Amino acid sequence: MKILILVCGEGLGHTSRCVSLGRELSSADYELLFGAYGYSKEFIEDNGYQTREIPSEVKLVGNSGSLDLKASIGATLKEGDLLGAPRVYRLFNEFKPDVVVSDSYYLGVLVARAKKVPVYFIINQSNMEEFFKNRGIPLKLIGKIIKRFYSTVFKKVDKIIIPDYPMPYTVCQYNLSFQPEVAEHVFYSGPLIKKKHHEVEAKPLDKPHILSAVGGFGYREPIFKKVIEAARLDSGINYTLMMGPTIDPDEYTNLPDNVQIMKFYSEPFPYLKSVDAVIAPGGHTTIMESLSFGVPVLSFPDMNHSEQENNAKVIDERGYGRCLNYSTTPEDLLEYIKEITEENKFKENTQKLKNLGEELDGPVAIMKMLESYQGANQ
Repeated sequence: MKILILVCGEGLGHTSRCVSLGRELSSADYELLFGAYGYSKEFIEDNGYQTREIPSEVKLVGNSGSLDLKASIGATLKEGDLLGAPRVYRLFNEFKPDVVVSDSYYLGVLVARAKKVPVYFIINQSNMEEFFKNRGIPLKLIGKIIKRFYSTVFKKVDKIIIPDYPMPYTVCQYNLSFQPEVAEHVFYSGPLIKKKHHEVEAKPLDKPHILSAVGGFGYREPIFKKVIEAARLDSGINYTLMMGPTIDPDEYTNLPDNVQIMKFYSEPFPYLKSVDAVIAPGGHTTIMESLSFGVPVLSFPDMNHSEQENNAKVIDERGYGRCLNYSTTPEDLLEYIKEITEENKFKENTQKLKNLGEELDGPVAIMKMLESYQGANQ
């Protein structure tokens, strides 16, 4: 079976989970080809997979901790290749896939349907119009147009895959809304994690230990600095701060002794197996990775980013960690860290999710779904 995996390249979350799926499929000797762009394409190629360039669909822009929707629309229109369908069409003609898996890449779905190729769509948000609420009439109208578009796309796919725990444990549950005729085709696969817990050797770390995956770049830098200030307040808690791919750790000096900064590292799993909590934005994949390793999350969702805010809300409500914000002081952050590391309920809740994730085994579940398609069409 020839499988084409198309990846939305905005952030590494989509990319990482597709690499997880690719790893499972390649181990079963299926012929794979990825389609991606930008840093996503480089990441996939670095993991040893054949990858072709595809046009980008969206560009996200932020400022001071907030998603700038107007700027993102402008950047998408200016930099995005909205007329890239012929390039994707040629990719289909050359590879001739038996099935397509498209992670949040809508153009791939449209071309797959035009070519009459079965297509499975991976998403963790189906109510994108939430971005456009309370932002004035022009953006509200854009939101309605976008909703009509993606609602049509959802009806055209063979299956919608949610790479999350099934209800009621679903972290992205507030970001999901489907029409009844679509809902019956939704499949909760479980998390798609690049490394499984039993495959990873734990990183030796001084305890208690907190991993910050905020990155320190752009509009998230204020959170990065607050973590450092919180570390100064209690030398008994240790921290590892993971940098973004474009940040030089040498820019940060005069750090407290209980803080270490490491360069961008796409394999955080040895740390996840050792730390007591993760500080992260509200991105879905980072949260899935942490919970799959049984680690509570202190989430700082980007402001005005409804998807991240909804993820963080579930984290707080279900006792998987805490939802914080950009007004949280270093003193408050330290208190939340102590709560997470000292109260057993958080670890107990996330340990249940770790066990559930191992039972579901998302990559294997999706592979079996694709194999059932192959069996039905032989």
